[in-house]
Amino acid sequence: MPTDKPRKATPICVLKTSAEYTVQHAQWLAAQVPGIVCLSDVDVPGVKTIPLLHNWPGWWSKMELFRPDLQGDFLYIDIDTVITGDITPLFTVGKTTMLSDFYKPQLPASGLMYISQADKSAVWQQWIKNPASHMQQCRTRDYWGDQGFLRQHLPHQRWDNVLPGQIASYKVHCQRGLPPAANVVCFHGTPRPWDVTKTWIPPYSGNL
Repeated sequence: MPTDKPRKATPICVLKTSAEYTVQHAQWLAAQVPGIVCLSDVDVPGVKTIPLLHNWPGWWSKMELFRPDLQGDFLYIDIDTVITGDITPLFTVGKTTMLSDFYKPQLPASGLMYISQADKSAVWQQWIKNPASHMQQCRTRDYWGDQGFLRQHLPHQRWDNVLPGQIASYKVHCQRGLPPAANVVCFHGTPRPWDVTKTWIPPYSGNL
């Protein structure tokens, strides 16, 4: 009989190149997460790269994670993320999972997501009807950006309920040192990890 075994997701990131995010930043993350795939508007040497098909600005390029041609479960990781421990459990949660906003925990955040294949189609069908309109609507404080859209259309659980203590915020949780249980540290806004010197942050040379 079939068994309901945990699924292993493909690690993936999104690079829409800009003055803030470059090929070298994607390579820096890839050095921490072997086998990661990068959705990008440019080739990322040394990293399996899948071309972005739409010219959506900034973080809105993350909506291409839900494209129908990209199959399977994903573990999406923002480029400005630091891996500090064993992330194996993140790959096998088997159900769409989002962050809780570190300042407004009642709201979801999209910097680290397990995206189940089962949930992709409904999100994409809503999004692709009118991307420009969705981008315009998601400009208020509580609905800011892609996570504001996903809040409305992506059923999810939260990492802090599934793996409590394992996902930390640099600004909220790490000012007195790295929390002992943290396996992932999210950098949201400034500073970026490559602008911070800590023993647990991989060095960034800018010419990987």
